[in-house]
Amino acid sequence: MDVSIVDLAPVPAGGSATDAYENTVELAQLAEKHGYARYWLAEHHALGDSIASTTPEVLIGHLAAETSSIRIGSGTILLNHYSSFKVAETFSTLDGLAPDRVDLGLGRATGVPAADRALGTDRRKEDPDGDHAEKIEETARYLYDGFPSTDPAAELQLARSEDGVPEIWVLGSSPSSAKIAGELGLRYCFAAFIRPTLAERAFAVYRENFEPSAFGAGPDEPTGMLAVNVACGETDEEAARLRATAEASYQRMRQGVVGSLPPVEEAIDELGGVPDPTPNPLPEDRWPRSISGSPDTIGDLLEQLTDRVGVDEVIVQNLIADHDDVLRSHELLAEGIGLEG
Repeated sequence: MDVSIVDLAPVPAGGSATDAYENTVELAQLAEKHGYARYWLAEHHALGDSIASTTPEVLIGHLAAETSSIRIGSGTILLNHYSSFKVAETFSTLDGLAPDRVDLGLGRATGVPAADRALGTDRRKEDPDGDHAEKIEETARYLYDGFPSTDPAAELQLARSEDGVPEIWVLGSSPSSAKIAGELGLRYCFAAFIRPTLAERAFAVYRENFEPSAFGAGPDEPTGMLAVNVACGETDEEAARLRATAEASYQRMRQGVVGSLPPVEEAIDELGGVPDPTPNPLPEDRWPRSISGSPDTIGDLLEQLTDRVGVDEVIVQNLIADHDDVLRSHELLAEGIGLEG
């Protein structure tokens, strides 16, 4: 199993974005050392006091200079906010800086209305799925020289590396995004920490609709990755304590409260106790938003979840407040999966 990391660059309590970016560099270097396959940066807006990953394209360039071999990418670029051509130019440039190491994860989201207005985003699309699919295809055609010679867009040249092209992924949390990925013949990553119960259906839809890209922008056969929230500790009980921060954060989001990650003890107080350890094996009808466990337990749980959806790669999100705990969690996870740095 290949394992990767998606990072929100959380701002530590009492800290700044500068502290968050220093932590991101340290975690990316740890990931490379321990054999993680990819390191992706999320895109969130208007949450700068708690989440510093607002512009993944900037952080990708910085991390590419601070690492040497791990793939660096976006998880995700919110394409509904931007021009397809500009995204293609940006990621072609990044590929020129780090040839054959750059991933372009494409998704969509609307957030705080004021932020959407500031980004110039139209929230009133008549056919949002069709518009999203069209913009993804345009971006891929720009990057892979996929426009017919008679199309004016074929005349537009991008700054490129000698041989590389960014690897394109469609990211989503619903069967509609899976259908788009399949029909365009692109790689697909499903966010199980958002809508876990739809994971199996989404991958089934992806495979049912998969047709290889006519201009070589994707793989020859369906290729998927599962995104999971994970907390790993020395024991199942220790890991469950760390998972309290994720569970409390989800509880806050359901109440419309968004902010910095609560420390473990504060999270436990909000939850009314330490969460139960994630059962191993998982009940067949259970799809948790977050899992926790010792290295051996996490290895088992991730095997179970990836087997359910038929993929052999997972990307982990980590909602743990203390940075040292984050680093240790990823060290232990690498041990449990048997990654080789």
